[in-house]
Amino acid sequence: MVASTRSGSDYQALLVLSFGGPEGPDDVLPFLERVTAGRGVPRERLLEVAKHYDHFGGVSPINARNRELIARVERELAAAGLDLPVYFGNRNWHPLVEDTVARMAADGVRRALVLATSAYGGYSACRQYHEDIARARASVGEGAPELVKLRQFFDHPEFVGSVADATRAAAGSLPDGYRLVFTAHSIPSAADAAAGPPAEGGHRYSRQVAEAARLVAAQVGAPDYDVVWQSRSGPPSVPWLEPDVLDHLDELHGKALPGVLVCPVGFVSDHVEVVWDLDNEARERAAEHGMAFARAAAAGEDDRFARMVVELVREHTEHAPARSLGQVPSAGCTANGAPCAPDCCLPARPRR
Repeated sequence: MVASTRSGSDYQALLVLSFGGPEGPDDVLPFLERVTAGRGVPRERLLEVAKHYDHFGGVSPINARNRELIARVERELAAAGLDLPVYFGNRNWHPLVEDTVARMAADGVRRALVLATSAYGGYSACRQYHEDIARARASVGEGAPELVKLRQFFDHPEFVGSVADATRAAAGSLPDGYRLVFTAHSIPSAADAAAGPPAEGGHRYSRQVAEAARLVAAQVGAPDYDVVWQSRSGPPSVPWLEPDVLDHLDELHGKALPGVLVCPVGFVSDHVEVVWDLDNEARERAAEHGMAFARAAAAGEDDRFARMVVELVREHTEHAPARSLGQVPSAGCTANGAPCAPDCCLPARPRR
């Protein structure tokens, strides 16, 4: 049986909920089939994507990075006097969230907080995690713990600070005059338009990404920077957020810039879409143009990120103030707030 927290809160655990990734060659196709289930993606396309994983022995780094994050969060929770066991579950690969929530119920957890490894709003970035939680609870049935997802954190001071620190560290290898370029996962333009309550006019995802980039750029003293997109999929006839990072590198080459610093502000941790699309494809494109290239580490690798997680937890366990730096609407449950509205970030067809 789990114990109550020493702070007196009735939350008994923290669940880290992520996307998941294969951890061996035999996992790759089953993983991709699960990710794309019901979307009509041709098998030829899955085999093409699987080749990216072949470069890394069929292993995505995301599960390992999440386990490292969990270890840091556990240390920070202990230092803060919060006796919360941390569980790990994924949407698309083992440990699957359904299995993890079943284990939580068996361990006696009746109410827990959930950290989703995405800082932003939007369907895939936020609402789908609520769906994951609901699906997992339904699979457990009676006795499933209540699960409360922590709020979006794209403008939290510790998130912004961790990204800024990583950006400064990466800049040391570049010549003067480099260009700072922020990237995030592209989504269909229609999905972005549907992201957020209609009263806000949608586009919550892209606006939040742009705001996070602005805040980081201000901290590192970069008045000029770009926000671009990466890792799009789907038919060319479907508009996605642009410009693509590779096309943008071509444009920077035309301006005779000596180097580029790519900051994956849209990602909490490394996975194949970071280490392949940026560390391989983008790096190679920059080399073709004779530009120096550096890539900032993902925010989740920084101890400041783990401290932020504890702050988000304390918003619930101790009614700590919800800190933010931004000017763009956020959403999500705090101790004094409500979860996302029912009409927020509805899926658009087709979606990624």
